[in-house]
Amino acid sequence: MRSESALRVGDWVEVLSREEILRTLDTDGRLESMPFMPEMLRYTGQRFRVSKRAHRTCDTIDYVGGLHLKRAVHLEGLRCDGSAHGDCEARCLLFWKEAWLKKVEGPAGSGVTSYRAKPHETGVEAVFLRGARKAGEAADTHEPTYVCQATTLLDATVPLRRSDLMPYVEDLASGNVRLGQMLRTLSYVPFSVVVGGRYGLGTPLIALYDLIQKIIGGTPYPERRGKIPRGGKTPSCRLDLQPGEFVRVRTLPEILETVDEALRNRGMGWHAEMVPLTGQVFRVAGRIEKIINEKTGKMIHMKSDVVILEGGVCRAQFINNCRRFCPRGVYYYFREIWLERVPGPGGA
Repeated sequence: MRSESALRVGDWVEVLSREEILRTLDTDGRLESMPFMPEMLRYTGQRFRVSKRAHRTCDTIDYVGGLHLKRAVHLEGLRCDGSAHGDCEARCLLFWKEAWLKKVEGPAGSGVTSYRAKPHETGVEAVFLRGARKAGEAADTHEPTYVCQATTLLDATVPLRRSDLMPYVEDLASGNVRLGQMLRTLSYVPFSVVVGGRYGLGTPLIALYDLIQKIIGGTPYPERRGKIPRGGKTPSCRLDLQPGEFVRVRTLPEILETVDEALRNRGMGWHAEMVPLTGQVFRVAGRIEKIINEKTGKMIHMKSDVVILEGGVCRAQFINNCRRFCPRGVYYYFREIWLERVPGPGGA
């Protein structure tokens, strides 16, 4: 499957005006089932650079596999602020259909306005805002059902097939992935199959992998099991981290001591994709208290500590089932017990 996209990584584009975008949308405020959300209005008329072509993405609703999307891109740094969706704090990377953009030569005129979606807009803004809630639901509903790009992703995409190699060709052709990066990542696939097979080679191969990675300054073998028996109580640690503070992600052995065999700590999952971040220092981007459930559209309120880190997003290096090289850049969620506070640059 080809995405039929004309844009590549590094291209400059200008977001069309509100009126021009409105003409591309159906009565639900969507184009090819993808909503143009009120949070995107602040970027109209401004110029940005394409960060990734969004021809593939992860299924974060049913978690079945990879999804194919036509004529869409991600733009550098543009994430949803949740202002029209109950102040959801997921900070999802926005999808931009190419019909909402025009290619330009450079960054002249770039910058964003101060627009923030409000509950009772009028005029053009109100048209976009209506699409942020489930159709027919009363405006004063105590627990609204939200509609956003993440909740409608299955409608706007089709499943990727394992046998389809075209997405990998497009990864290279679009500039999403460099050839060396692809070869390194794909070489991990047969290795992990042998490690996970019934050959009795898992333990020595993992030890060899870890030794080589230590020599070259890489990361440990990512697919491990937690040390706490399934169903056992997992520990917690309260640091009360705040945005702007610096932390170091603990080592993989330390983290495995805090998760059960399913790699969960009080319900929050640790993932193989997070292993390359271990031992590194990051700035805290924020604390997560509420996010929209992408399957139901309802707001979820976190019961305990969840932290996101600047630059701590999924790179889709080890994940399988057609999701490898997904460019969506979803933030990883960290328990505070997986982190340790450290001085910032220039600190004592």
